[in-house]
Amino acid sequence: MSSTRLFHEIIAASKPAFEKMCGATPIPRFRAARQSFPTDRVGDVAAAARAALAAPGCLDRIKPGMRIAIGVGSRGIANLPLLTRELAAAIRAAGGEPFIVPAMGSHGGATAEGQAEMLAGLGVDEAACGAPVVSSMEVRQIGETRMEIKGTPVTIPVYLDAAALDADGIVLVQRVKPHTAFRGRYESGLCKMLVIGLGKHRGAMAYHRYGFGPFAELMPKVAAQVLRAAPVLFGLAVVENAYHDTALVEAVPAAAFLAREPELLEYAFSLMGRLYFDHLDVLIVEEIGKNFSGDGMDPNITGTFPTPFAGQGLDVESRVVLRLSEETHGNAIGLGMADFSTVRAFLQADPIPTYTNSLTSRVSCVAKVPLLMPDDETAIKAAIYKSTSPTAEVPRIVKIRNTGNMELIEISEALWAEAEAHPSVALEGAPYALRFDAERMLLPEGA
Repeated sequence: MSSTRLFHEIIAASKPAFEKMCGATPIPRFRAARQSFPTDRVGDVAAAARAALAAPGCLDRIKPGMRIAIGVGSRGIANLPLLTRELAAAIRAAGGEPFIVPAMGSHGGATAEGQAEMLAGLGVDEAACGAPVVSSMEVRQIGETRMEIKGTPVTIPVYLDAAALDADGIVLVQRVKPHTAFRGRYESGLCKMLVIGLGKHRGAMAYHRYGFGPFAELMPKVAAQVLRAAPVLFGLAVVENAYHDTALVEAVPAAAFLAREPELLEYAFSLMGRLYFDHLDVLIVEEIGKNFSGDGMDPNITGTFPTPFAGQGLDVESRVVLRLSEETHGNAIGLGMADFSTVRAFLQADPIPTYTNSLTSRVSCVAKVPLLMPDDETAIKAAIYKSTSPTAEVPRIVKIRNTGNMELIEISEALWAEAEAHPSVALEGAPYALRFDAERMLLPEGA
């Protein structure tokens, strides 16, 4: 008997017990609610990129015949193919010969083929961007950084992608945004791409060796080492608003990375999405995936921080994850931060990218298995049943599609008055009950 079939039989045999315990738990009515966030945005992104690249200390450093490596990461950045194409065209117009290198640490299963496939999945390939993709996991050590961690002096080797290092110049396309596991002046941005993205799997393993605790100090120290030892020219930094519109495009010369990035990070914090409720009994997340967050679901929204180095965030009694996105390709990072999930989500998970990602980051909780329920309806009822909050009799529940889309959400009846009183939340439409199909899987509203 296959392990999958055995697992199905175990869960099926448990259904009567789940039904007896929480099957009668009522699910309250919901209403749609529209949240509003700052709307800073760039009108013509291609024109903004061209204007940004005209800044001194960027394209003017490229000489005819120079081979220029463009570092592109694994995150779903708005307009990424367009930005990469504009950058490649500008490099070519300056006389350079651009090529693209995946700058994504250990993502893509820590293989050259997997990383090239991830770029293609984001729309970044030679046909779309006008520059060939050179994907390799080969790195070379370019130095070392010394620091003290938990009272012990350590020496950390610094690695860089060999293809990028052999180029005459390195440029980056990267979004600047808050990290999900630590706080510092440099979180997810240009420095992180230099350090972990272009460090490939070997570099990511070396920098994560001591966990996220040292990252606030480690990130700028290693980035400074890379800037000294490698031919980094500039980075095309992007900031997005909560609606995934490009809010800013700026070309930052390499010499200004360490000074400018903290300012861009502060701006990114001011634009990000969130939930305008402080306490919930249940948060239902319909889908998680690496295309929404490095942690599957963004802890800056859900409060599911995997380390103590980031923050507390939203106060939630129970979190429910119903499925994985197709775009995450089986990487189930984040599932372990749910309290309840479904057999469907578990069977969507591929242990190879999930465990590779988890072990590289030295964070195991994100890859654990939550309480698995046979279907969506049972998972939601179990989460409501489990709540020990004084408000659990009239549960405060928010349902979101994913943490990448925070404008339109669904809220239970206990939150309606609070939503009506909030200046950035507007209720929409009539109340409704959640509907499920014959297999007790959630149906989309209006289906």
